[in-house]
Amino acid sequence: MPSRSIQKGMAHESLLADMLVSKYADHFPLYRQAKILSREGVTIASSTMSDWVSSCCKLLAPLYEALKQEVLRTEYLQVDESPIKVLDKAKKGRTHRGYYWLYHDVDGGLVYFDYQKGRARDGPASMLKGYQGYLQTDGYGVYDKFENVEGITLLGCMAHNRRYFEKAKENDPERANYFLSQVQSLYLLEREMKEKELDWNQKAALRQSMAMPVLENLQQWLTSQKEKVLPKSAIGKAIAYSLGQWKRIMRYTLSGGLMIDNNLIENQIRPVALGRKNYLFAGSHRGARNSAIIYSRIGSYVRNNIDPFQYLYAILTKPPDYPVNKISDLLPCNISFEKPDH
Repeated sequence: MPSRSIQKGMAHESLLADMLVSKYADHFPLYRQAKILSREGVTIASSTMSDWVSSCCKLLAPLYEALKQEVLRTEYLQVDESPIKVLDKAKKGRTHRGYYWLYHDVDGGLVYFDYQKGRARDGPASMLKGYQGYLQTDGYGVYDKFENVEGITLLGCMAHNRRYFEKAKENDPERANYFLSQVQSLYLLEREMKEKELDWNQKAALRQSMAMPVLENLQQWLTSQKEKVLPKSAIGKAIAYSLGQWKRIMRYTLSGGLMIDNNLIENQIRPVALGRKNYLFAGSHRGARNSAIIYSRIGSYVRNNIDPFQYLYAILTKPPDYPVNKISDLLPCNISFEKPDH
């Protein structure tokens, strides 16, 4: 008999791929999928489907590790984190607040989800040990340590700065609207350069000549306004946050290949947020880690405009004894697709 994804299992790879896509891309919990199948006269216990998910994740684990190594080779990473509730036997009647840490290879279009039990610096410190290149984050304090790491250039996120001033519009509309109008001019420049399909050198030159003066004027304005507002007011917090991030914010002008904000990676968080509303929590820490494996695949296919079902089916039809030294062939940029025969 030929090798199967689940040895001696009755589930065909097309069913497994459809189940994973339904859960992690379309946000249908397994119990809901079981109900849908039962209406078609097919009875599969959700516990059985859960075992299938675990088996698929075990099969995908080597590819998950290969994806991690590939993501860390990039010279431009965006990083963010998102919470996930997890059932924990040690906390009777309560859920544990775990975190998915996302690492986005901007140039390669790959996304790696790393589940950690907490939001401390240990997760990114371990993941990014030895990393060299641009690192773009929000203002969360755990990233501050990378400011002084040799070989890393820390970038800020203009979108996060803008949100603080959006919240401050009711508190101080004049100051908030002034800041937002200046930032809008920066985004208009980015849009124009994208529409004209300028290369990196052209974009860098325009950023230096047109964006940098706006950024420098805003920095002076923020400094002058800081002493004129209440520190604990909404506008005071917005100004203080921006000043703390401004040095990192301005660095996107260093290269035409850098982004003004972290929005690309935030788009990758949305499936997790939508999933949370449907399945509410992960059944265990192992289950959360398994979800990270699948979310990494889903996020990477989204960035590479690949159909999730075809991609997962193509991977699952590879034999379990697929050569480890060829595992990178299964990454989104390398794999070829074959539609299921049923």
